[in-house]
Amino acid sequence: MEVKEDSKISSMKEVVARETALLLEQQKRLSVRDLASKFEKGLAAAAKLSDEARLKEAASLEKHVLLKKLRDALEALRGRVAGKNKDDVEEAIVMVEALAVQLTQREGELIQEKDEVKKLATFLKQASQDAKKLVDEERAFARAEIENARAAVQRVEEALQEHERMSRALGKQDLEELMKDVHEARRIRMLHKPSKVMDMEHELQALRIQLAEKSKHYLKLQKEAAMSKKGKENTPYLYEIDGAEALGSYLVIYRCSDRAPEISECSIQWYRSTSEGGRKELISGATKSVYAPEPFDVGRFLEVVIMTDGQTITVRTTAPIDPAAGLGNYVEALVRRHDTEFNVVIIQINGVDNQSQSIHVLHVGKMRMKLCKGKTTVAKEYYSNLMQLCGVRGGGNAAAQAVYWQAKDGQSFVLAFESERERNAAIMLARRFAFDCNIMLAGPDDRAATGT
Repeated sequence: MEVKEDSKISSMKEVVARETALLLEQQKRLSVRDLASKFEKGLAAAAKLSDEARLKEAASLEKHVLLKKLRDALEALRGRVAGKNKDDVEEAIVMVEALAVQLTQREGELIQEKDEVKKLATFLKQASQDAKKLVDEERAFARAEIENARAAVQRVEEALQEHERMSRALGKQDLEELMKDVHEARRIRMLHKPSKVMDMEHELQALRIQLAEKSKHYLKLQKEAAMSKKGKENTPYLYEIDGAEALGSYLVIYRCSDRAPEISECSIQWYRSTSEGGRKELISGATKSVYAPEPFDVGRFLEVVIMTDGQTITVRTTAPIDPAAGLGNYVEALVRRHDTEFNVVIIQINGVDNQSQSIHVLHVGKMRMKLCKGKTTVAKEYYSNLMQLCGVRGGGNAAAQAVYWQAKDGQSFVLAFESERERNAAIMLARRFAFDCNIMLAGPDDRAATGT
C-alpha cells in the first residue's frame, strides 16, 4: 500500500488561488456585476475543495483503522511462526509501521490544507457579500437615475404639450383678429362708395386697350414712314416683318411686292443688335421665315438678312423687343421655390420628330434640370457649360411656346409648353439658377456673342 497525493485536489487549490489573485488585481477595473460573479464562482470552487478535503480525511481515517488491524494481525502471526516465515512477518510489520508514519504526515498536510481552504472560503464569502451589496447599491442608483430620466422626459412632454396648446390658442386668436380686420376693411371699402373702385378698374382696362391700340398704330406709322423713306431713296421695298415686337409673340417675314422672290427661294438669317446700326450678333439656327423672340432678345433690335439672286436685303424691327407684362414678377415668385414643374410635350429628340404626344414634366431646380414621365426619368443633368437652352428658332406659330434644350452632348430635345408665358418663365428661371452656379445658359453659339 502507498499513499499518493491527490492531483485533483492540488489542481483545484491552485485554480482557486489563481482566480483569487486575478480578482484582487482586477477588482479596480471590473464592473460591480462582473466582480460579484467572479467572487461567487470562487466561493463555489472553495466549497467544492472543502468537501473533497473532508472526503480525503474520512478516507485517511479508514486507512489508519485498516493499518492498525493489519499490524495486530501480523503481531499475532509473529508469535506463532518461526524461522524464515517469522523474518517475513517482522519485515511486513516494519513496512506497516513506515506506512502508518507516512500516512500520519499526510494527515498533517491535509489538516493544514483544510485550514487554508477554510480561510480562503471565509475571504471569498465576505468578498461575495460585499460584491452583492455593491450590486444592490448600483442597482438602486440605476433605478433612481431611470426614475429621474423618466421624470425629466415627462416634464419635457408636458412643456411641449403646453407650448402646442398655447400656439394653437395664439394662432386661433391671431386668425380671428385677422378676420376681424378683413371684415372691417371690407366694411370701410363698402362705405366709401364702392362704385368708384369699379369705375376706376373699368377705366384702367379701357386705358390698357387704348394703349395697345396706340402701340399698334404707332408701329404701323413707323412702318409706313420707313416705306416712304425707302420710296424716296428709290430703294425697293420687298419684304417686311409682321407681328407684335414683344416677348410672347412671333415674327413673320412676308413679301410686300410682286417683284420680290418667294420666301421659300431665299436664304434667311436672323440677327440681334443692341441699337440701330450697332454690332450684330448672329442667332445660330434662326434661318426660317418665322422667329419667336426669347427673353435674351428683350431690349434688342431683331434684324433679318434675306439673300436672293445675288441680292442681300436687310429688314429690322422698328423698336427693341418689349418684355411681357408681369413676367418678371412671376419669375421672381418661382425663384423662391426649390423646384418648379412645367407640363411639356416632346416634339423632337436629337433632331428626330417624336410621334408620341404624351405629357411630360420638366423640373427646373436650383442645381439641375430633369425631364420625367411619371416615375420614369428621361433626362437629368446638372447645370454645366455643355448645357444649352433657348427658344426654338423657327417652327411656325408654335415657336413662341417651344424651347430647344441640350441636356448634354448627344442628347437634345424640342419641348412645347402649355403657353408662351410658361415657356419664357422656364427659360428665365433656368438661366437664373444656372447663373447662380456660375454657368451662362444660352443657345447654340450665344456664349461667344455674350462674351464679346
